[in-house]
Amino acid sequence: MEKARAVLERLDRIDGLRAEEAPATVLLEEVRALLCEAEEWVREEPSDRALDALARSREALAAGEKRSSVRLAVH
Repeated sequence: MEKARAVLERLDRIDGLRAEEAPATVLLEEVRALLCEAEEWVREEPSDRALDALARSREALAAGEKRSSVRLAVH
C-alpha cells in the first residue's frame, strides 16, 4: 500500500508541475522517478492496477523524451 501511495503522490506532484507549466526537464525528472516507483510497486504488489500505472508511466516518459528531443532539435 505504501508504494501505491508514493505513486499517487508523485502523479499529483506531476499534475501540479504541469499546471504551473514547469520546464520539460523538471517534468521528465518527475516522470523518471514515477517510473522507478511504479516498477517497485509492481515488484512488491503485482496487480492490474500496478501494471497499468507502470505502463502509463513508461508512455509518459517516452512522450516527454520525444517532445524534449524535438525542442532541442528546433533550437
